[in-house]
Amino acid sequence: MNRDMKTVFSGVQPSGNLTIGNYLGAIRNFATFPEDYKRFYCVVDLHAITVRQVPAELRRRTYETLALYIACGLDPEKNTLFVQSQVPAHAELAWMLNCYTMFGELSRMTQFKDKSAKHADNINAGLFTYPTLMAADILLYQTDIVPVGIDQKQHLELTRDIAARFNSVYGDTFTMPEPYIPETGMKIMSLAEPTQKMSKSDPNPNAVIRILDTPEEIMKKCKRAVTDSETEVRYGEGKDGINNLMSIYRCFTGKTFEEIEREFAGRGYGDFKTAVGEAIVEGLRPVQSEFAKLMADKAYLEEVMKKGAADAAYFARRTMSKVRRKLGFIG
Repeated sequence: MNRDMKTVFSGVQPSGNLTIGNYLGAIRNFATFPEDYKRFYCVVDLHAITVRQVPAELRRRTYETLALYIACGLDPEKNTLFVQSQVPAHAELAWMLNCYTMFGELSRMTQFKDKSAKHADNINAGLFTYPTLMAADILLYQTDIVPVGIDQKQHLELTRDIAARFNSVYGDTFTMPEPYIPETGMKIMSLAEPTQKMSKSDPNPNAVIRILDTPEEIMKKCKRAVTDSETEVRYGEGKDGINNLMSIYRCFTGKTFEEIEREFAGRGYGDFKTAVGEAIVEGLRPVQSEFAKLMADKAYLEEVMKKGAADAAYFARRTMSKVRRKLGFIG
């Protein structure tokens, strides 16, 4: 790879129906990086199996996630779009990096604690070492920039610690990645519990707006969104529900909080919720239309997967050759 080109890597799990949080906080921003960047965007299906999956559903969602990447503006001719499990170097490097990751570091990961509480009957080793696989994903491509949400920043900091530890022992091996956290849409909250992040695994259907929800579903969920006892549309302390809806509206319209406050001055929450719903519906309409076309052409999606995996594997082999040699492996 031409190291004059910066490299971007990110991945999304195919473990549930993707939400507008995934769209606004991650996927939509992937397409904003200029063409002089080398861009790797992965469907991270290996990460998904830390929680038990129904195989047929996982396969379907893998196709859907790839289709959503493309529908959201990622051109397969200009971006490397691939499925993680189709590039075995991810798992190989993860094992090697496990040997350079401290138990205490992994035990401090907030996400491990949260997921352990949610899946108390399945606290497996993969859940514990998930951040090391994430580090392998990133370091494999000598990544400079990682678009992440705030909740993943701790994992990226661990990735940097692992890279620094390996580099200090074996010399310059891995590029030190930097986080990219967009100002808008970086954390979309639940419509039902606006102090909690919107999660695709939320059992409450009214808490989450999914990218593929129908216009009717979107409008209904927005109208049911939790707010507060006031009526004034303004961004402020103690107004978590309205703050979240304003953030969503800002992302879909490009308006500032000040412009939104002026637009809805003297109007109640009902008008505002309707406007938020309409903005989401219109914003997602072209994405949903393109997604439907792509899902009707499975052969094309498989062609994209095959090409992307070959491209990713080529760059992964270059890193793995260096790592294997430095560790003392033969061949």
